[in-house]
Amino acid sequence: MFDGISDAALMALVGLFGGGLLGLAARLGRFCTLGAIEDVLYQQSALRLRMWVLAIGVAATGVHLLAGLGAIDLSETLYLASPWSPVASILGGLIFGYGMSIAGTCGFGALARTGGGDFRAFVIVLVMGISAYIMLSGPLAAARVALISGTEVSLDTLSIAGVIGQIAGGGAIGPGLVAGLAITVAALASKDALSRPAPLVWGALVGLAIVSGWWGTSAVVQSHLSALPVVSHTYSAPLGETLLYVMTSSGGGLSFGVGSVAGVLAGAFAGSLIKGHFRWEACEDPRELRRQVLGAVLMGFGSVLAFGCTIGQGLSAFSVLAFSAPVTFAAIFIGAAIGLRQLITGFAVS
Repeated sequence: MFDGISDAALMALVGLFGGGLLGLAARLGRFCTLGAIEDVLYQQSALRLRMWVLAIGVAATGVHLLAGLGAIDLSETLYLASPWSPVASILGGLIFGYGMSIAGTCGFGALARTGGGDFRAFVIVLVMGISAYIMLSGPLAAARVALISGTEVSLDTLSIAGVIGQIAGGGAIGPGLVAGLAITVAALASKDALSRPAPLVWGALVGLAIVSGWWGTSAVVQSHLSALPVVSHTYSAPLGETLLYVMTSSGGGLSFGVGSVAGVLAGAFAGSLIKGHFRWEACEDPRELRRQVLGAVLMGFGSVLAFGCTIGQGLSAFSVLAFSAPVTFAAIFIGAAIGLRQLITGFAVS
């Protein structure tokens, strides 16, 4: 059925499917990491944070279940097969989190807003994509590589479940399943959350979208003996990849990330039409635009340095229980809290 389709195109189709689910979740389910952080800090509401935690639990359970069935080789997944620098995770997470707060959204959120007709978000997408590539392969690439290579840790496995399995004399799959189920139960342990099931359903669908990325790309690699990486959704470098593909598609460049970005745009567009929320919006305040552009630059730099964004590290890396995930997300949370404090209350001491 797929014999005439290249591996890169198959990867893009996998990304398109999961990205579509994520775009729908953002527009119909209000799935937003910055919104969840702001709700916890200033609205005393943990509902959207529970959505995010549930997505992690569902994703971790699904990924380790598929690994147990032999459908995914955890050691080949991007976050467990790449070097990890705690310093880069913390520094990049802080930069990204602060940039996210002053921009008013993350890369994923900007894509979802763009799908709803928001030109302000489109500017964030463009600037973040360019900034990500400046850090990834542009003028700042050498400094990034030097920082990571000089501070990376040497471990037998970068999986939290893998370390637990080694201590217990087994593998990562059992501890991973237990951890995933425990996170899922913790997310559901609220009468208030259970009384409003719709957000939880969307949180679970987000988790399944992450699983679909790992499962689909792993299937392509295993069945075609492809050299392409086993990945899932993230919205940092893929924004730059998509810009390059749009400009130079005749030279190649189709990838999972390009499909994922297109999927979010399509899903968000469909979701905005379903809700009746689609409308063209533009920035009328130069100060607001300046803040958003600065935030986008910081997000591009920080996400590549931390090797992922709120979706990449906050969900995809968490789903394989990589050590980088909780470290990076904690830094993102702190950076976002600092930025929100600056915007909402300021730093003046009375």
